[in-house]
Amino acid sequence: MDLVQEGDLLRSPTEDEIQNSRLKEFQGFIESSLEKRFHNYEELWSFSTTEVELFWNLIWEFFHVKGSKPGQLENTGKSWSDTHRGLVLSSRQMPGARWFEGSSCNYAENALSHPDDQVAVLCQSESRPELKSYTYGELRAEVAKIQGCLKDLGVSAGDRVAAYAPNIFETLAFFLASASIGAIWSSCSPDFGISAVVDRFAQIEPKVLFAVDGYHYGGKLIPRTEEIGAIAQALPTLGAVVVLNYSGNSSHKLQSGKVLDYSSLVSGQHQSSGPYFERIDFSHPLWILYSSGTTGLPKPIVQSHGGIILEHLKAIGLHLDLRPGDRFFWFTTTGWMMWNFLIGGLLLGVTAVLYDGSPGFPDLNRLWELAESAKITYFGTSASFIQSCQKAGLHPGEEFNLSSLRGVGSTGSPLSPENFRWIYENISPELQLASVSGGTDVCTAFLGSSPWHPCKAGEIAARCLGCKISAYDEAGGSVLDQVGELVIEEPMPSMPLQFWNDPDGSKLFEAYYSYFPGKWRHGDWIKIKPSGACVIYGRSDSTLNRGGIRMGTSDFYRVIESFDEISDSLVVDTSHLGREGELIAFVVVNPQCQLTSGLIGAIKAKIRSELSPRHVPDRIVPVPSIPRTINGKKMEIPIKRILCGEEPEKVLAKGALSDPNSLDFYIGYTKES
Repeated sequence: MDLVQEGDLLRSPTEDEIQNSRLKEFQGFIESSLEKRFHNYEELWSFSTTEVELFWNLIWEFFHVKGSKPGQLENTGKSWSDTHRGLVLSSRQMPGARWFEGSSCNYAENALSHPDDQVAVLCQSESRPELKSYTYGELRAEVAKIQGCLKDLGVSAGDRVAAYAPNIFETLAFFLASASIGAIWSSCSPDFGISAVVDRFAQIEPKVLFAVDGYHYGGKLIPRTEEIGAIAQALPTLGAVVVLNYSGNSSHKLQSGKVLDYSSLVSGQHQSSGPYFERIDFSHPLWILYSSGTTGLPKPIVQSHGGIILEHLKAIGLHLDLRPGDRFFWFTTTGWMMWNFLIGGLLLGVTAVLYDGSPGFPDLNRLWELAESAKITYFGTSASFIQSCQKAGLHPGEEFNLSSLRGVGSTGSPLSPENFRWIYENISPELQLASVSGGTDVCTAFLGSSPWHPCKAGEIAARCLGCKISAYDEAGGSVLDQVGELVIEEPMPSMPLQFWNDPDGSKLFEAYYSYFPGKWRHGDWIKIKPSGACVIYGRSDSTLNRGGIRMGTSDFYRVIESFDEISDSLVVDTSHLGREGELIAFVVVNPQCQLTSGLIGAIKAKIRSELSPRHVPDRIVPVPSIPRTINGKKMEIPIKRILCGEEPEKVLAKGALSDPNSLDFYIGYTKES
């Protein structure tokens, strides 16, 4: 078989697909509004990233967002002026951009504004094997009941509601009920360990915690009552813990005055005509996501109702080309931003397909079987899942009826050219493949596909509308057709309002804006080709992305260095430039101790239980010392770059090290590997 090369053409869209796309409809809408013509995608993208304010106001109008704006913004035609621009975006400065001041909306109102008999959600899990359907009417009824419960518990706008729960109907309903009254949502998957959850939730001081007593994964029951008890004990602000008996094992009940049974609580609510929606400021916080840095606790990212509404309407409606009647699936947990993106399909009247369980149980055909039974239109997954299917020799297109499938999305890490070809040869030659890249930080993809773009092996088709992406060299200059830092040059509505508990914005500034002043540095390596297509080559920082879940190295250090035998540690992911790498933990073992197989097993087990099964190191390696700067900071990024093959003298100056000799081991280790 011939090797597939980066840039090889695999499929081009048909003329019918282009003309019948939502993107074509949007093009016509803005052309009639502005009396202007756009001849191709690049012209449309250029407009969206230069006329930023006008573009996002047109998104609001095209998708008929439910909410209110200042009267001057109702007409986007010839009367558009600097005054109107100021009403959309008070300043383009980053950080500091403020969107649609004086406007109001509510995410839940927009997500639930579809006909009662239309299917809103399809759910399946290992705990509930039957594929269950819920209409928008049924979803609204459940949201109304939970809304009543939250009000009875004293929850109001601005209070935090947290969830330690899987990707199921009740979690979705709990989120929408919270959003409907302006409470701020935050969730962790129940496969997170206690410390990983507490590190996140303790920062935001939730008033209510929704949790499940256990779940099934890989054919095994995983009880969670002990974890819930420990988490609740560590969160003194909790007024109530609402527990759903999801595992089916009634013996897993918690005994506490704070604990309330979900089913009893909801069934006790009076039937009503439906939930009410509190229209709040456009920039009112919707949810808090977490993106770990290299030091300190995970960073709590606050994103707004209005910003997320507009971004997800654009991304899902125009780039994925989804609309009412489509069935949208992404394999995700509630601890990954792709859950938040998936449920964004409700804003468009799309049916969200939720699955909770192992993608490999009883075998890797499980999700393809779901695609057949749920008649999935758009199948989203991770690059690692695609790679696993390829290695296993699967042929889903032959074994299952996937005639409903129009698109496949992949994210989490770069998709190799071989993975691209496998999808077209083994799923369908007719679908639209979207390798996308974005981040928790903006809760979207800023690089992706469109129904107008061809699919080429190893390439991301385009920079998304409204996302002004450039590649920068180390001096801060924009470069084309060579690898550089991914930089966003103009504000986007879904960018963080703030980090929680960062009153002066210094942590936010340090995370994104300190490297290239006034510009957002994302922490990815990118190459932008002359055609506008892009290639992502992995992380340029030391955040560890495994299976789409990002953990900061500080998470690991707290676990690894809790062992008496370990005095210091350094964790590095060697993935780079399109190559899947290893997660390596270097450890300094105390004198009179040894790194035995038993100790290695214990470290891995603790990381698995307290952080994430996805983040268990591939190797744990003893080292004489950990390289640090003069001010004591671990040299994570330089060591990663050395391990990835860069020349040490080009990576750092030894004079920056507190102990210049500490680098010697890693240089030798690289040569031996």
